[in-house]
Amino acid sequence: MKPLAARPLFWLAALLAVYLCAPFAASVPQLGYADWANVDWRATWSAVGVSAASASVASLVILAGGVPLGYFLARSTSRKMALLGFIVQLPLALPPLTSGVLLLFLLGPYSPIGRVTGGILTDSFAGIVLAETFVAAPFLVIAAKSAFAAVDPVLDDVAATLGHHAGSRFLRVMLPVAWPAIRAGLALAWLRAFGEFGATVMVAYHPYSLPVYTYVVFGGQGLPAMMPLLLPTLAIAIVCAALSIYSRRQRVGMLPAESADDADAPAGRATRPAAEDLQLTFHLTRHLGSFGLDIAYTAATRRLAIIGPSGSGKSLALRLIAGLERNEGGAVRLGATDLGALPPERRQIGYMPQDYGLFPHMTVAQQLAFPVGADAAGARYWVEHLGLSTLIARLPHELSFGQRQRVALARALTRHSRLLLFDEPFAALDTPRRRRLQQSLRALQREIAAVTVLVTHDPDEAALLADEVLVIEHGRLLQAGAIEAVYEKPASMRVAELLGLGNVGEGIVCAPGRVRIGRDLILPLAGESLATGQRVMWRVSSQAIGASPNGAHAGTIDAVELRRGERYVRIETGGVRLDVASDDPRWQIDTQQRFNIDPAGVSVWTISKSNPQDARLPALA
Repeated sequence: MKPLAARPLFWLAALLAVYLCAPFAASVPQLGYADWANVDWRATWSAVGVSAASASVASLVILAGGVPLGYFLARSTSRKMALLGFIVQLPLALPPLTSGVLLLFLLGPYSPIGRVTGGILTDSFAGIVLAETFVAAPFLVIAAKSAFAAVDPVLDDVAATLGHHAGSRFLRVMLPVAWPAIRAGLALAWLRAFGEFGATVMVAYHPYSLPVYTYVVFGGQGLPAMMPLLLPTLAIAIVCAALSIYSRRQRVGMLPAESADDADAPAGRATRPAAEDLQLTFHLTRHLGSFGLDIAYTAATRRLAIIGPSGSGKSLALRLIAGLERNEGGAVRLGATDLGALPPERRQIGYMPQDYGLFPHMTVAQQLAFPVGADAAGARYWVEHLGLSTLIARLPHELSFGQRQRVALARALTRHSRLLLFDEPFAALDTPRRRRLQQSLRALQREIAAVTVLVTHDPDEAALLADEVLVIEHGRLLQAGAIEAVYEKPASMRVAELLGLGNVGEGIVCAPGRVRIGRDLILPLAGESLATGQRVMWRVSSQAIGASPNGAHAGTIDAVELRRGERYVRIETGGVRLDVASDDPRWQIDTQQRFNIDPAGVSVWTISKSNPQDARLPALA
């Protein structure tokens, strides 16, 4: 039973559908009344041939110019291109006779062009082509513009980092992906050109095209002569309409389930030869409206993570390293190579966005052969090593997330990429799958010599996959250094918050060897010698807090929660909340408990007032 609210919509749709189908139904009985005996088949087929030929030539002209025009209209954000896009669509809104008059102003015998060409552009086959091109071109241009706008721009970025220049990226990536929609637009443009009457009759009455010939016969013989002339038109229209709506649709369904080798790959320990010692050094600057990015760092290890909230500039930093955005006065260096002086296609890097940037029209084998300078032997190695040998004929939509990740890695490594850039590669995955793929990537990191830079908002992911971390916010570096150092001693409460750290805060040294960390909670320090009155950051290890009936401190349990299967309780004491890993059944919510804090588990450090941005190396000055 359909909902009542849907009935008006159904009847409105049905009414228009009936009206659009009715003329075709009404024409069927006319087949028996048609004047078949007096049809001039020679003239009819001549008109069909003129229309088909002129529409085909016009379509080729439209295709040659319309696809690039649609591409630039889709890619440009300038007002001039927007105005151009509006103008080239105007023929759709103009009456065809008006279009013909405009063309006569441009091409007619008395126009400047007409006088130069001797009038050969009107009342000729060339005139028919020109008239059809003018009225039919918008169909293809609009389709091409929409198709290119729908292509994920990250595919172009990935192709650039794989060594392809702009022309190659257009022909091998952008155009194939957009082609199904362009093909439909081309079919509609051809059909529009084939059936064009108004502009054609104004510009080129002779030779007869099929619409003009139909008009002439109708004026001389009336309605009975129409059906024989309409049959070729209807047949051609049906074919073109079918082509316009046909597209190669990929099967859409659930992704294949993760197989066991998604968690285990890469298997084995067939280590690749070590490359030269690489050190990544960068100074990244970019201003976009009111936002400005300005960070600098020299990595001491091969595994680096950039962490920060949404909008902090993490992904922009990665794109600047890749050369996909203009680095305004900055620098990027990998070992002895000045990457900043090279376009992205020459940086020999692997750039992997969230969905890994696999090209939807290429099989796995084609993906691996796509990078410029791809090493066939290297490709075979990674196909076997990453468990891809049974997948080489599959398209991306036939792969699981884990398989996609491994294909993207293999594609980058077949080019011997020295720098791998990951832009939140696990952000869209559920927790179990994310953990499996993180472990898989970590295993691979141990085997390759490339430098890896991971952008993430997950502190645990950064700790697993990196040896150094940069914490950024609002385009500025808050803290950077080795994972252990940054996580153990965050430079500020904001850094601690972004890293998801607990039992951290600001306090003041109230006496030698003692620190006040809350309203009235004073803790002893083990071996710390800080001046009285100095403001400090503090951290209390959860293992340093233990229940004791005669404990020195008392507090209220205000929360109990599970974190990855481990029970944590939160104690509120003296204006401070402390998290404790405890399975003690006596520690229940809303109960009063006494506890001790081991001084060895309390660490304090001075609050740094220096800006990490001031620690730039001379090489980046």
